[in-house]
Amino acid sequence: MRIGEAYGPGRFGLSFELFPPKTDEGVAQLFVDLRDLVAFAPSFVTCTYGAGGSTRDRTLDIVQRVHREFGCTVASHLTCVGSTVDQLRCYLREAAGRDVENIVALRGDPPRGQTDFRPVPGGFRYANELVALIRAEFPQFGVAVAGYPETHQEAPSPEVDLANLKRKVEAGGDVVITQLFFDNADFFRFRQRCQAIGIRVPIVPGILPVTNLAQIRRITSLCGAKLPASFTRALESHESDPAGQFEVGVDFAARQVQELLDAGIPGVHFYVLNKSPATVRVLSAVRRPA
Repeated sequence: MRIGEAYGPGRFGLSFELFPPKTDEGVAQLFVDLRDLVAFAPSFVTCTYGAGGSTRDRTLDIVQRVHREFGCTVASHLTCVGSTVDQLRCYLREAAGRDVENIVALRGDPPRGQTDFRPVPGGFRYANELVALIRAEFPQFGVAVAGYPETHQEAPSPEVDLANLKRKVEAGGDVVITQLFFDNADFFRFRQRCQAIGIRVPIVPGILPVTNLAQIRRITSLCGAKLPASFTRALESHESDPAGQFEVGVDFAARQVQELLDAGIPGVHFYVLNKSPATVRVLSAVRRPA
């Protein structure tokens, strides 16, 4: 199934994003935990990879295994980081031969030690170039692109950021999956702005259930997402209590997702971080469309 087919009248696109564990033991545990997630009948499952493409082979191993063991439609992330156009083509050819039907096409973050993105010689500078390559040479793939409700950190303005998103969609993106956010008002404004400039593909919120205060502070410092003050205070009240942080995070995510569902979102994408219990709890607590 192409990713765009997950959304529409009578269809609700539920998806999960994994990352490749560093050890064989981690991979084994991931597939144990996946059984609980797959019980919710996801439309597709995606897998990212390490900085600079350091785990690409493991990523393909994981998505191929997910497809074969659970029958799920899968998507591989692909970034421009550290790759020439020919290397990107090689990856796409291999992905096509390993049960991958969709690509999450991203520019990628600058490698560690760099403050700005610099393409390798013979590589792409922008995600829309990667999308255009996929659409022109690998039309069998569905393509998801990233959107930023709070504006990409490197964008000089929200207007420029949105224009960049429109270029990705016009190049062939089938769906926009957003960066994580914690204030639904940011998502609703973003969705309205997308519609106003003619972006007509599904805009799908990306949700991260928080399970650890230190971890979410680190993540938000990297991506620029804001933590609501009241949410931060609630997590801080359990700073030395991991179970308490988990409960606060799950409760917040369940209320956030329910409000989004009530507002008619076409689907929801969970950043699972390979910690399925939080996502399972959230999905068990909300009322999803039939």
